[in-house]
Amino acid sequence: MPEPRTATSVVEVVENGLCIGCGLCEAVSGGAVKMELAPVGSMRPMPADGFTPEQEQAILAACPGVVGRPRVDETATLDLVWGAFTSMHYGWAGDRDVRFRAATGGVLTALATHLLEQGIVESVLQVRMVEGDGTRTEWTISRTSDGVIASAGSRYGPTAPLAGLVAALDEGRPFAIVAKPCDLGAVHAYAQVDPRVDELCTHRLAMVCGGQSRISKTANWLAEHGVTPVDIDMLRYRGFGNPGLTRAETHDGRAFESTYTAQWEDEGTWDLDARCTVCVDALGEAADIAALDVWPGGGPSGEDAGFNGIIVRSQVGEALLASAVDAGDLVLGVTPDLDVLDADVLADVQPHQLRKKLALAARFEARAQLGVPVIDAAGLRLDEIAASVSDEERQRQIDGTRRRVADGRYSETAVLRDSVGD
Repeated sequence: MPEPRTATSVVEVVENGLCIGCGLCEAVSGGAVKMELAPVGSMRPMPADGFTPEQEQAILAACPGVVGRPRVDETATLDLVWGAFTSMHYGWAGDRDVRFRAATGGVLTALATHLLEQGIVESVLQVRMVEGDGTRTEWTISRTSDGVIASAGSRYGPTAPLAGLVAALDEGRPFAIVAKPCDLGAVHAYAQVDPRVDELCTHRLAMVCGGQSRISKTANWLAEHGVTPVDIDMLRYRGFGNPGLTRAETHDGRAFESTYTAQWEDEGTWDLDARCTVCVDALGEAADIAALDVWPGGGPSGEDAGFNGIIVRSQVGEALLASAVDAGDLVLGVTPDLDVLDADVLADVQPHQLRKKLALAARFEARAQLGVPVIDAAGLRLDEIAASVSDEERQRQIDGTRRRVADGRYSETAVLRDSVGD
């Protein structure tokens, strides 16, 4: 079998289904390469071969399609599957409005606003809905609590938060980031390229991620109501309750709603980016704090007041948690169904994460057999996790991955040199 290898160019990352559209390419290139919505329905660097050699080397050193690394605090306890942690809790925003409006219990929103209000950071790099174009998401630097709250709520579609990373670094002032686990893995790796990262990006907050849907997931739902993305003024995927309704409003005043379960119960309709099927860290192992849904069995049974699981992964995270609790911005407690958070509970409330972790080593083995690039996941324990997988299941994963590669499921043959519509 050929030795596993990683991609040697951004073009190869994209062509082999390993790009998540994080935005790092745009940031490092100084905007010479833009993140655009590609025909595949996700954000991609356009043009993907538009970098200087020095820029491409810097990108490949941190690209989530090339490398994934945990950021391990020496005081943390290591769980083989769920990663290093210093403590685990249930919690929710102390502000009732934030708890209601934000996704789940509003923990990430509460922590980000606390950081600003206490003067611990001067800004928060995050994403928000594009005003007047509800299906699109953009990066933003929030400097006030109102800005953070206006950006609250999960965005189940293409996002490129790291397109704003260098802009945040160039301000030369402490900032926090709220992003997907893969984005924070790239931030952690990019610190080896730009030492300002560890100096200025002082707090890193992640949501445990089930995967990033392509825009087609949203477009298909809108089509059921006879509208297209260009008709949409506002689109809220979650929040205003837990989990809250998915709600779209059109420019001409119509509105449509759907339950969370109707949107996400069937995993076959999630239309995830190809890279999400081989994600080496969906759990936020490069974060200071990761927040997650804690529904027994992995899905909601109805609406509730909003409860997050909280995995604290560093002493920076512990200090932030304590400060937010002391200020009343965050409340720790138990849910009506669960009174302890540990690895066994995580396996129940996030079962798809466990399934993916168990499958990853075999999926990478299949890609290596075919000479297709893999992600360098040293430190994320994929082989050790796979030791409990039966030979039959391992072979099933290998066969399935080989079939998906042969069917072109990981191949992006879209034009890489031009943006959509050019």
